[in-house]
Amino acid sequence: MKTYSIEVAGVKRELPIVQISDKLSIASFVILGDTEIVCASAQEIVKRLPEVDVLVTAEAKGIPLTFEISRLLKMKKYIVARKSIKPYMDSPIIDEVVSITTQKKQMLVLDEQDVLEIKGKRVAIIDDVISTGESLSAIERLVEAAGGNIAAKAAILAEGDAVKRNDIIYLEVLPLFEME
Repeated sequence: MKTYSIEVAGVKRELPIVQISDKLSIASFVILGDTEIVCASAQEIVKRLPEVDVLVTAEAKGIPLTFEISRLLKMKKYIVARKSIKPYMDSPIIDEVVSITTQKKQMLVLDEQDVLEIKGKRVAIIDDVISTGESLSAIERLVEAAGGNIAAKAAILAEGDAVKRNDIIYLEVLPLFEME
């Protein structure tokens, strides 16, 4: 198996290269269960964030990173845009996205309680990897619909064209691998 070596916040990993379409492969960066890389990355991201009131992430891969950032910032809670409407949700706001890793349409949902937490606040959107920016854009639309002010967009890695963006905070670059 081909791998890609990366070092993030002083932590080294060998990432498997995975084909996701006929023409494209990615280095698979999975933070779920990786306490070491989550904690090290969160410390570095916190140093680069402006002052914010609320953190928002999408279910599921950004959750551990967002938890650790919120803990370091001594926040009492953070918001997770869910992937489906849950029975407990009142007046949810919804957006849809197709990301590079899911390759199918996904729903992102904020509950009325989430909206109340976001309204009028400085929000940082947190993710593990920003690639096409589609997931990020969907969360931005949700935050704006909830009346939040986006103060920062941060991730551990930027991949592909996201590297050229000057509106995101990221720690390292993750290349895309085009198939021949």
